Amino acid sequence: MPSAPLCEWRLGRDGGRAAPLVGGQWGDGCNIRPTDQIAISPAALPMTDASHRATLDDALAIMRDLRTRDAWDRAQTHDSLRPYLNEEMHELDDAILAGQDAEMKSELGDVLLQVLFHAIIAEERGAFDVQDVAGSLVHKMETRHPWLYGDAPAREPWEQMKSKTRRSLADGLPAGLPSLHRAHRLQERAAGVGFDWPDVAGPIDKVREELAEVQEVVATHGGSFDTHGVPSGDARHALLEGELGDLLFSVVNLCRKAGVHPALALDKANAKFQRRFEGIERLASERGIDVKTAGLAALDVLWDEMKQGE
Repeated sequence: MPSAPLCEWRLGRDGGRAAPLVGGQWGDGCNIRPTDQIAISPAALPMTDASHRATLDDALAIMRDLRTRDAWDRAQTHDSLRPYLNEEMHELDDAILAGQDAEMKSELGDVLLQVLFHAIIAEERGAFDVQDVAGSLVHKMETRHPWLYGDAPAREPWEQMKSKTRRSLADGLPAGLPSLHRAHRLQERAAGVGFDWPDVAGPIDKVREELAEVQEVVATHGGSFDTHGVPSGDARHALLEGELGDLLFSVVNLCRKAGVHPALALDKANAKFQRRFEGIERLASERGIDVKTAGLAALDVLWDEMKQGE
């Protein structure tokens, strides 16, 4: 610790600079470094009460304070925070899917924490700060809406506008995008340069064509390869996998052309199946039926009963 008196610091509402408090008076009598252990007065950090609603400046202030005084927060880097950002995004997605406003508010705060964390670390490196992040957002929104903030006479389709600056179809698409969303985005981008059907009739015909090819492979080579998720090296399995991939891709395209995002549609289908099967388990338990040994015919009866009850 420095030889100067123990200082208290009050963080400014701008989220950054603070003045030291010595003997109850504001002043410069402290010889204190950012790495020193310091005492924070109760008024130093923003408190959410009836008289004060926390702001983004308050959030910045507390994050900067944590970077100064907390060992764990101070040790974090852009790279070390990556798993937490991914986790928070998934938790927010769960809250949105469940329609839980309180959870959504909390999870949005957690995502915001990650945004501020990265911005502050970049600021410390001299790379950019949170104002630069906000400026980038504003600039991006203005350039993406030239009919509102520029001199474009009318709205231009987004993918058509973006295609003018891309070097290739997949330029800028994250490698780790979930497969359904990646297929959807690739198809959107191709449509942006005119590679698209005029309506849903074309994608429907394509789904039929791809399904027929799957049926042909199954009829010729069989449709059951018990690989336990491990690549089998069997050329027949690889052929079936390829045809099923084409079928899935064509269904994604049908979804896109119909104005439905395939991932959202599949989320709803998953939730519906889970709800119905859990209903089967509940009915089976009430009637003394063991679902593990009941067999397909008995379970199918319960399934139909669940569907009728919805």
